[in-house]
Amino acid sequence: MSDLVRHNTSSIAHHYTDMRYTILMPALTPQAFHILIALADRDQHGYGIMQDVVVRTSGKLRLSAGTLYGAIKRLLEDGLIIELRDTQRPENGHDDERRRYYRLTPLGRKAAKAEVARMTELLEQARAHGLVAKSN
Repeated sequence: MSDLVRHNTSSIAHHYTDMRYTILMPALTPQAFHILIALADRDQHGYGIMQDVVVRTSGKLRLSAGTLYGAIKRLLEDGLIIELRDTQRPENGHDDERRRYYRLTPLGRKAAKAEVARMTELLEQARAHGLVAKSN
């Protein structure tokens, strides 16, 4: 590993590691962050996640199916969300057997909280440099 790569890796690890968390939390993509927010208070299927994002962002962000399921695949691989088994799905009257349902994991919740902390820090820096009005 070159010194430049080692320095950048060390810098990234230092910048995105917070003492409140015991693992390294890299910055999330906006799409991944919105998916984690959508799953923060309830399990949802893919289309439900897409609709949640549209409503929460007042239509400013619309996830295409390809973007959504690509992000979901990475979130599953990273252990930030899980796909629910048949026994964990909604009751029969509220379920469509063709849909896949997802749930935020404890690691996913930590990652979302770390991203909120990172964004808060960035907002404070922007405010300190006059890019955002100071709060009273």
